[in-house]
Amino acid sequence: MKKRQWAILTALLMALVLLTACGTGSGLRGPADATEITAFERIQRMLFELQSYRAMATVEYRSNKGSNIYETVQHARITGEYRIEVTAPEAVSGSITVSDGRQIQQFNNRVNGRVSLMVQDIPERSEIFLTSFIRNYKLSEEVSVSVADMEDGVRTVLEATIPPGHPYLSVARLWVDNETMAPIKLVIFDADGSERIIVTYQVFEYNAILEDGLFTI
Repeated sequence: MKKRQWAILTALLMALVLLTACGTGSGLRGPADATEITAFERIQRMLFELQSYRAMATVEYRSNKGSNIYETVQHARITGEYRIEVTAPEAVSGSITVSDGRQIQQFNNRVNGRVSLMVQDIPERSEIFLTSFIRNYKLSEEVSVSVADMEDGVRTVLEATIPPGHPYLSVARLWVDNETMAPIKLVIFDADGSERIIVTYQVFEYNAILEDGLFTI
């Protein structure tokens, strides 16, 4: 009798192993996929170890009245310093905003005498930097991670909550290329899920060496 019970138990265990194996190979993408876990770990490590970056990026602001698109060159440090220069459209080309982490200054390098003024920080500007996304991601109580299969490659999509207080900026999502580990785009949504700011990266230099003079007020 005991031999029969042992044989039944062994058969059940073997069936359970087979069912588990079938489930693993089902093609579903999620935490059980070791390849995606590895990609996510690499991307998260890249973000957490980022100290600075230099990028060329298109920034689009959307509202109920339409959209405004700017070509920019960005320099930023995780410690809060940043510099952004608008290179297009022509009407605002040469406009530069610099933050040393405490104060913010705006000027236009195409204007004789470099007329400048001190300005207040606004989320519409500070949230477009990848360094802001990283800080929000680390502080978010709940984060979302998914995988997107796109025509030009596989992307990992990370989501972070933006600190409350702004009526139109609620959640940020970052698309990162799984192969190159380069950020592709950063999109900021309002509470209704509408896209408000879209940052698309053309060139991204990870942990670039940035001179202190770039952020001098």
